[in-house]
Parts: sequence; structure tokens; C-alpha cells
Amino acid sequence: MSKAHLKQDYDGAATGTQDYGVVTEPGTLRLERLLPGPIERIWSYLTDSELRGRWLATGAMEPRVGGRVDLHFEHVQLSELTEDVPSKCHGQEVCDFAGRVVRWEPPRVLAYTWGESRGGDSEVTCELTPRGKDVFMVLTHRGLVSRDDMTGVAAGWHAHIGILIDHLAGRAPQGFWAVHTLLEAEYQRRLPR
Repeated sequence: MSKAHLKQDYDGAATGTQDYGVVTEPGTLRLERLLPGPIERIWSYLTDSELRGRWLATGAMEPRVGGRVDLHFEHVQLSELTEDVPSKCHGQEVCDFAGRVVRWEPPRVLAYTWGESRGGDSEVTCELTPRGKDVFMVLTHRGLVSRDDMTGVAAGWHAHIGILIDHLAGRAPQGFWAVHTLLEAEYQRRLPR
């Protein structure tokens, strides 16, 4: 996959938004995307295990503040394409994260802690705002400790949201690892040192 193909398919859908995630303060990454609505559909893709599993991870999410969040990632299952996992990511083909819901305001705001089962205390917030027939989504991931974390998380969210956009548009998604590898190199270049 070329950078031009990545740009066209994974950034072009972000019309009216920043193409790449940006660091808004130390340890905080923000991505903006314009998604085909309606807002209730986007909310379902964030909260329903089966729909979320098509672009991010399956797992139960208790629909209330304080509710448990379980995320089960199988990145190679996100696309019909057969792809190799990069050697530095071996052992991450399947992984689990747990957290707690900290904001539950359907269908506009969802926030949860990220990686409690691994000692992490970062937090993901998705804010949805209708824009005509589309939905403006702002995803903010706070509490990232190192530049390597920022780079990996930026590439991961960027690739995952690209897959979400593909599903919402009725397209077959690209392979997660191929896209993630290109994006990680680009975020290495873009993120502040």
C-alpha cells in the first residue's frame, strides 16, 4: 500500500477535519473525523460489541458510569486481507484491555479508562456532534506516558477509525497492520520530540 493510497482512503474521509492526530498537551492525542451518520449509528459502532468488533475490538461494555469495559483485539480479523504482523508487534496479534466507563451520555459522549488490566491509566473520550447528515467525531486519548506510546496510539486510532469509515461507507477495509505500519512511520515524523 502506498502513502498516496493511504492518504486518499484514510485521510480523504476526514473532510473538514485535521487529517492526522495532533498532540494537544503533553500525553494527549486528538483525532477528528467526519463520519456518515446518523449519530445513533455511530454510537452503536462505539458501544455494541459486534459492531465495535468490526473496526476496533469486541467485548462487553456496561452502559453506565462506572460500568466495566472489556476490549478483545484481534487485528487480523478486521479485514478480509491476509497480512503479516510486523515482527515488532508479534505477541500483539490478540490482546485484551479492561477499563471503566467514566462518561456515558448517549448518543453524544462516551469516555472510558484504557488498559486498567495492564496497569495503564489513560482515558479515551469520543465526542459526537451531528453536522447535517454526518457526524463530527472527536476522539481524545489522554494519559499517554511516552513518545513511543503516543506514536503507537496515534497510528492505532488512525488505522482503526479508517476501518470504521470503510464499514460506514460500505467498503471492504484495508489490512490493519499494513496501514498501521505506514502511519506509525508518519507519526514518528510528525509528533513533537
